[in-house]
Amino acid sequence: MTEGYVMDYRIEEMSIENFDEVMALWKASEGIILTSVDTRKNIKRLLERNPGLSFVVLDEDKMVGAVLCSHDGRMGYLTHLAVDKTHRRKGLGRSLVGRCLYTLMSMGIRKCTLLVMKDEEGAMAFWESIGLEGRVDLLMMSQRSD
Repeated sequence: MTEGYVMDYRIEEMSIENFDEVMALWKASEGIILTSVDTRKNIKRLLERNPGLSFVVLDEDKMVGAVLCSHDGRMGYLTHLAVDKTHRRKGLGRSLVGRCLYTLMSMGIRKCTLLVMKDEEGAMAFWESIGLEGRVDLLMMSQRSD
């Protein structure tokens, strides 16, 4: 398991055993939109198909940050980055993203994408502060089969 520290916080690889705490964090975080694909079964499958790419941050034993990261062999994807409100502005989100991007780059994946709701100004400011650029030339399309 990949593990490290940021100040007094522990960053470690996400496992399915973290699911309940991570889900609680996502539900409490503004801007995180959970859908029918965010089930224990689907998150377990994502983690198994993308080992060593998704991470959590722990303050002692309390879950205070999480991010899902995956790839399709050519491009990486970041999903559901969240840091507990009481632990923001301490570099935890930046550290999670950095860990994901470093791991993707070590696999030869040089491009990573993510989705941000356009009315989430705080999220947009965070992503721009770490060097990501918004795209206005794309329209997202999706299909649901449920």
